[in-house]
Amino acid sequence: MQGSKDASGPIMRLFEARAKQGCADELARKFATVSVEVVRNKPGNVGYFFGPAVENDNEVFVFVSVWKDLKAVKDRFGADWQSSFLPAGYGDLIDECSVRHFDLGSGWHL
Repeated sequence: MQGSKDASGPIMRLFEARAKQGCADELARKFATVSVEVVRNKPGNVGYFFGPAVENDNEVFVFVSVWKDLKAVKDRFGADWQSSFLPAGYGDLIDECSVRHFDLGSGWHL
């Protein structure tokens, strides 16, 4: 993450995925179960939310988690914290995905 040494946090981790054709419902179910367990009650996690795009593209989803600071993100996701974390079975449902991190230290209040 560019400028990560200056990130004051909290940090928003934005995971975006495009479901393979016919897999949107199953991906939504996995977000509500498996993805939630990846972050819920983990040290440094202060919340999460997820959902589909509202435009005519209901195969695009986001899963957003908010973390106390960048250290908490790195502690949870390890050395590959800048890569998409795909639990077992997700690869069969997703065409493409990405993850980005945002410093919410200014302009956002939890």
